[in-house]
Amino acid sequence: MTSKASVRKPSLTRGRAATATRPDAAQTNGGGEPLVVYFDDIRLVRDLLGDYDANLAVLEDRLGISATVNGNAVALRGPDEACAAAKAVLEQLYGRLAKGEMIGAGEVVGAIRHARVIETGDDGAPDDGAPDAKAQQIRTRKRLITARTPAQSAYLESLQRNNLVFATGPAGTGKTYLAVAFAAACLEAGRCDRLILSRPAVEAGERLGFLPGDMREKVDPYLRPLYDALYDVLAPERVERGLDTGVIEIAPLAFMRGRTLSHAMIILDEAQNCTAVQLKMFLTRIGEGSKMIVTGDPTQVDLPPGKDSGLNDAIEILRGIDEIGHIAFSKSDVVRRELVGRIVEAYEAAPNEQATTTPAPKTGGNA
Repeated sequence: MTSKASVRKPSLTRGRAATATRPDAAQTNGGGEPLVVYFDDIRLVRDLLGDYDANLAVLEDRLGISATVNGNAVALRGPDEACAAAKAVLEQLYGRLAKGEMIGAGEVVGAIRHARVIETGDDGAPDDGAPDAKAQQIRTRKRLITARTPAQSAYLESLQRNNLVFATGPAGTGKTYLAVAFAAACLEAGRCDRLILSRPAVEAGERLGFLPGDMREKVDPYLRPLYDALYDVLAPERVERGLDTGVIEIAPLAFMRGRTLSHAMIILDEAQNCTAVQLKMFLTRIGEGSKMIVTGDPTQVDLPPGKDSGLNDAIEILRGIDEIGHIAFSKSDVVRRELVGRIVEAYEAAPNEQATTTPAPKTGGNA
């Protein structure tokens, strides 16, 4: 059995698939003969198409084609470029299924986004070079994570290549999740001795009052997104053991001052809530054998009045230095769900005063 789909000549038949004649390259097949893609394993085809052909419906909707299934063959009709992209997507996903991966609508959308990079040459990563059109992957013992946008692939490539990487952009683009997954994979592979994950302890517009408990219990609410990502990519017992032994450290930004962090993967999340002085302090903590990842959304600054974010300034100051990369995600890279992308787009389209002005926080403790 091979794991590669193929396009056959019209004189060949396979199973119950209909035969077809490929039109000239200059033509479109919207009203002519379809492009027929054949697969070797009918069992994988069922997984490829999804429940009730849901994955195929995503392909049709996103690429503006129609697809007809007949046994182990899929006939594609539409503009030549769109059909070629659909063929590439189906082949790639079929190959991933043959390797034991699971395929869902998210993987289909991700493959389409990468296929469009091949078509248009648009890499989605203006500050850090063009990515390979093939989706990059991270593997931990618990999970295989595949990039779902070209910018995510560029991000993973930049993490491999550079020792300091800035990732900026709206919520839902995978900035923090991919950073934690990459760091976890490095830890499991022995490429670092420990993980250090940090966030500034800044309230998002509301006062939380005095939190009970010890220091870890006081700061955990601020750092919960980092815990969530860790538990998603590593086994729970691995995370708990790492936290107990100090191999995994999750701490607020204030705890970084005066330290030299060597042979570690270091992540600073929500860096838009750092002042210029704080960010300089953090960036200069990096020691021998370490990599540092700084993520943030410059449009969601929660600093109190009179304090400015230092994130954009740091990126500009360090631009062009070897071993430092920057990936700028956009609303088109939102993978959390399409609704999040539409929310981000609506805020970007709104007048600046309406989109950025927030009411002053109430005083007097919890509201």
